[in-house]
Amino acid sequence: MTQLIRDNADGAEIDDLIGAVPHDISDDPFPVNGVDHLRFVVGNAKQAAHYYSTAFGMSCFAYRGPEQGYPDHAEYVLTSGRARFVITGSVHGDTDAAAHHARHGDGVNDIALDVPDVDAAYRHAVAQGAAGLVEPHDIADDHGTVRTAAIATYGDTRHTLIDRSGYTGPFLPGFAARAPIVDRTPLIESGAQPKRFFQAIDHVVGNVELGQMDEWVAFYQRVMGFTNMAEFVGDDIATEYSALMSKVVANGTRKVKFPLNEPAVGKKKSQIDEYLQFYGGPGPQHIALATGDILTSVDAMRAAGVEFLATPASYYDDPELRARIGQVRVPIEELKSRGVLVDRDEDGYLLQIFTKPMQDRPTVFFELIERHGSMGFGKGNFKALFEAIEREQERRGNL
Repeated sequence: MTQLIRDNADGAEIDDLIGAVPHDISDDPFPVNGVDHLRFVVGNAKQAAHYYSTAFGMSCFAYRGPEQGYPDHAEYVLTSGRARFVITGSVHGDTDAAAHHARHGDGVNDIALDVPDVDAAYRHAVAQGAAGLVEPHDIADDHGTVRTAAIATYGDTRHTLIDRSGYTGPFLPGFAARAPIVDRTPLIESGAQPKRFFQAIDHVVGNVELGQMDEWVAFYQRVMGFTNMAEFVGDDIATEYSALMSKVVANGTRKVKFPLNEPAVGKKKSQIDEYLQFYGGPGPQHIALATGDILTSVDAMRAAGVEFLATPASYYDDPELRARIGQVRVPIEELKSRGVLVDRDEDGYLLQIFTKPMQDRPTVFFELIERHGSMGFGKGNFKALFEAIEREQERRGNL
C-alpha cells in the first residue's frame, strides 16, 4: 500500500487539495471561511457513527445526547482532517429530525458554514430574500461562546452560520468530548490503513426540481455573493437514455463549492428524477471528499466494505482518453484496477471515484477526488459516470 501523501497536511496544503484561491474579503457581502460541518439525519446515529468511523476512517471526538441533558437526539461528531460530520438520530418519534428522516431517509439537512460575522451575514442574507430560520444568538458553556444563526436553502436543507472564534470546547456548547468509537491506531501503525482516508470537503452537490436550478443559482449569487464557476448543459451531461443540467456556484476563495443539478428531458428517468422521487424532494445528492492519495483511500475503504461504482475496462483502453489525459502521477493500469476516473483541463488534472448510495434509498452518495491543479469537476468523465449510475438504476428497476 502506498503512503498517504500530505497526511499531516496543514491549512495551506488542505486549501491546495480543494483548489482554494486567494480572495480579498473587503468587498465580499457574505464572506465564508469554509464549510464548518455537515449534519446527517439518520435512523440510527450510533450505528451510522460506527460505519463512518470504520468504513470512512473518521474519528469520533464529541457527543451530545440524553446524558448531557439533551433528551430528543443522540449526536456524534466525527472528523477527518478539516472535514466534520455530525450524525444525528432521534431517540423518540416526536422530533423534527424524526419527521425529516421519515420523509427523506438518511441524508444531509444542514450544510453549516463558518463565517467571520454571523450577524452581518444573516442580515445580508435576509435582506436579499433568504428565509431566516434562527436569528443570531449566543450559545455558551465553560469553554466559551459560539455565535450562530440559520437560513433556509433548497428543500428542507439549511445553512447554519457559525462563528466559533471565541470557543475552545470540543465542538459546540453542550457537546462532551469522547473517545473514538473505533481505535484505528494498530492499523495505522502497522501500515494497513492510512491515518486519514480524506482531508476535507471539496464540494456538496444539490439536486433540485426541473426548472429550479437557475432560481437557486440566483439565490446563492444574490444572498451569498457566490459566483458562477462552471456550467454543464445539453450534451455535456447526457447519455442515450437520460440527461441533466448543472451549474456550479462558489465563494471567492473556492473553499465552498455548490454544484446544483436539475433533470433534463430524456428517454428514461434520470438520476436526478430518481433522487427527487426517493428523497421526497430537493436535497444534497453527494459529497465530494478531497484526498491526497485516492488509490490508498479507495483500497482502505473498499477493504472496509464501501462499494464503488464500476467502470468498464473499455474506458481506460480508449486511445482518445489516454491522449487527452497525458501523464498523471500513477500508471493508468493502477487507476483501471480500482475503477478511478481521470480528467484533465487547462489547469491540470484530477482523479475521482464515486460510491454507491450509502443507504437503502438510492439517494446520498460520496465522491473521492484528488486534484492536481484542475479546478473542474470531471467533465470528461460525465458520460462514463452517468452510464455507471444508469446501470445501477436499471438493476433497481428505476431507470
